[in-house]
Amino acid sequence: MYDAIAHVYDKLNKDIDYSAWADFIEKCFSKYLNKTPTLVLDLACGTGSMTVELAERGHDMIGVDLSEDMLSEAYLRSEGKGILYLCQDMRSFELYGTVGAVVCCLDSLNYLLTEDDLSRAFATVHNYLDPDGLFIFDMNTPYKFENVYADNAYILEDEIDYGDGEPPATVFCGWQNEYDRESGICNFYLTLFEEGLDGKYARSEENQRERCYSLDTVKALLGKNSLEFIGCFSDFEFNPPADNCERWYIVARAKK
Repeated sequence: MYDAIAHVYDKLNKDIDYSAWADFIEKCFSKYLNKTPTLVLDLACGTGSMTVELAERGHDMIGVDLSEDMLSEAYLRSEGKGILYLCQDMRSFELYGTVGAVVCCLDSLNYLLTEDDLSRAFATVHNYLDPDGLFIFDMNTPYKFENVYADNAYILEDEIDYGDGEPPATVFCGWQNEYDRESGICNFYLTLFEEGLDGKYARSEENQRERCYSLDTVKALLGKNSLEFIGCFSDFEFNPPADNCERWYIVARAKK
């Protein structure tokens, strides 16, 4: 996944406030830990936006992602910041030692399509967390799958600056969803049109899939893997999730 859109991913997601999200993560550190973790893992780090944000706040960072294309973008933005990036699967990654906290942002865990895969990811996270270390992650909610994703279609548009005095070029992303309520799996069919320097458009396509999980299932799988559920919130202010909440922010603790 993300082979076609890795280089424009940040452009198409420019509304994400990584600074506010990092504030929330650091509030969790202060609220649930006795001391601020030095070493933090950004699991499914993508283009490294959150990895870099936390590194600039003084945390030693490791970024893990399965996509070489996304990691290439992360390397470009992280020069000189001392971040270790590893191309590995979130279900079976290997580190050189434990970390004080693991963060996993932007519904990355929804891309795991079976409960067994999600459980394996939780088990690996637990293995590499310090005792009482924090696991902070988010997931898309059933409400979002049923009402926002559903079988809806969207168009995303932005501009790419090629530099060298050239005018900005346009990029369009057509996004068609297909949601199966029985399996809980939503297929995303993405078609990207990128304007080149000659004014012609190049077309590329990519298919992605996410799975909808209930909060009860997430809690059960956390518990199964010795991750103590601490809380689920609807926003960065620690408010409880409402029925129309689109994203859960979940905090768990490693019990060893």
